[in-house]
Amino acid sequence: MSLQPAVSNTDHISGNSNAEFTIVEYGDYQCPYCGAAYPVLKQLIKEFGDQIKFVFRNFPLSEMHQYALPAALAAEAAALQGKFWEMHDAIYENQESLNDLFLFKLAEKINLDLEKFKTDIQKPELSDKIDADFESGVMSGVNGTPSFFINGKKFNGGAEDLLKLLNE
Repeated sequence: MSLQPAVSNTDHISGNSNAEFTIVEYGDYQCPYCGAAYPVLKQLIKEFGDQIKFVFRNFPLSEMHQYALPAALAAEAAALQGKFWEMHDAIYENQESLNDLFLFKLAEKINLDLEKFKTDIQKPELSDKIDADFESGVMSGVNGTPSFFINGKKFNGGAEDLLKLLNE
């Protein structure tokens, strides 16, 4: 399976935008496997940051994870204040504490304008962005989280395997 649509400026991108490798993760903020992959991905970005472009796309499994969608909305609302990655990291680093109120505590912790955050989190375009990410995942053959793509091709392995691959 290949990635649909290709990575664009509507995506959240970290690392080197002209890198040799583009890694896309479809993730759910409440998924324990995504939580376990998070420190490995941080290490990967630290070690190979100049060689990779890392992209995160939302794939909240809302039926199983009550706070997956609220967390995704919080990250997207933070993005409107230029702090997507700060919120993304804060959520994964405090995954076991997730609830609606806690997301506001994280917003405060990363110094977001809380009034703006409260308004932004309700904007329909944030839900639309998450839905678009989710749809792109479905079209790309994502059937669970985390799912990874390297240079547009589905990668059948976890974060540890990605790290091994790049080390080789």
